[in-house]
Amino acid sequence: MSAVTDQRQNAGVDHAKKNRALIKLISTFAVGLGVFLSGFVIDEPAPYELYMAGLIVIWALFGLRLSRTVSVLLAILIVFNIGGAISMGQMPDLKSAPMYIAVSLFLAFTAVFFAAIVNSNQRILPVIFNAYILAAICTSLLGILGYFEAFPGAEVFTRYGRAMGAFQDPNVFGPFLMLPLAWLVHGVLVGNLRALPIRLVPILIITLGIFLSFSRAAWGMAALIIAGLALLVFIRNPNRLFRLRIILLAGLAVVVVLLAIVIALQIPSVAELFTARAQLVQEYDEAQFGRFARHWYGMLMSIDHPLGIGPLEFGPIFGEDTHNIWLKAALDYGWIGFISYLTLTMLTLGFGLRILLRERPWQPFLLCAYLVYVAHVAIGNVIDTDHWRHFWLLIGIIWGCAALEVRHQSDSPSRKASVSALR
Repeated sequence: MSAVTDQRQNAGVDHAKKNRALIKLISTFAVGLGVFLSGFVIDEPAPYELYMAGLIVIWALFGLRLSRTVSVLLAILIVFNIGGAISMGQMPDLKSAPMYIAVSLFLAFTAVFFAAIVNSNQRILPVIFNAYILAAICTSLLGILGYFEAFPGAEVFTRYGRAMGAFQDPNVFGPFLMLPLAWLVHGVLVGNLRALPIRLVPILIITLGIFLSFSRAAWGMAALIIAGLALLVFIRNPNRLFRLRIILLAGLAVVVVLLAIVIALQIPSVAELFTARAQLVQEYDEAQFGRFARHWYGMLMSIDHPLGIGPLEFGPIFGEDTHNIWLKAALDYGWIGFISYLTLTMLTLGFGLRILLRERPWQPFLLCAYLVYVAHVAIGNVIDTDHWRHFWLLIGIIWGCAALEVRHQSDSPSRKASVSALR
């Protein structure tokens, strides 16, 4: 009887293990699919919104846990959107403002979701990054094929003669490609050189997509991120041979990029648009009511309207959107929203920087996400980023890694005590 009982217990244990393995596989695939869908936002609501809304609800019902660190992120984002709701109350006609704030709140929840799942299982990070790379390759190919009109109707993936992939704007398409580019370049810098050809193909595809987006912000971000990666990797490793490798690879990368640009400029349409877009200041920037003038007028308006003027109200008044995330936070979300967003930015930068170079399993992922986030903060001075899906994913990754570090620090004393007791 005991043998039969043991067999049944073992069978039950094996069955439970199989069920847990299946649930883990399904949940991992579900997260990867959500990240992949973030690369396809032609219309709104996009499949990403519909899918992620369902995924977050299901995950919350079956045990989404928020640590103290992630709870702080949630609290800041709720206050930020409360500011948006108050600002909306200043509008005589709500128009599409309720939907705008609803999307803002949803994107805030996605940041909290990604932070929570990273904190609960650091092994989800490779899944997130690999799914993101796959999305970047697919949307880059669509942008490239659209730019060269490779098939009938391909122009749907372009705008104003610029590649935009499966997005609504080339200025979102370009920045979206930054994290995959950073991760692939990081792999080239520190990984096995035998895998270089495997990484080189997606790097070339993504780089061409960035170039054909003709987004000055994206070009600058790519340069900043790659230079930052090379510098930080160089600083982290004191080995002379490794540092020589970094220098040689960085020099080779510069040569390859310059050659690629020279080749691309042989195409007349590319050369013409490149010449126009390469100018640091465009005509619409310095006009009487250009981008920079609007920033000044908007700042004065925000002083007179501490509760905000309502989401999307700035554009109809001045003919263009704010194109400045700080101004947008103050006008669309009021002073409450502005202070919340400033707090979020400072904490994200501070938390990430404090643990950036610590030897942890998740350090490479944090390093890439942090540099890309810094680049996004920089371009926020000339563009609105509050409704970029991947921007909130970056915040989620950084806060998730910060929460992992807090847990790691809290576990260390107990582990040391256990070791001492065994001795």
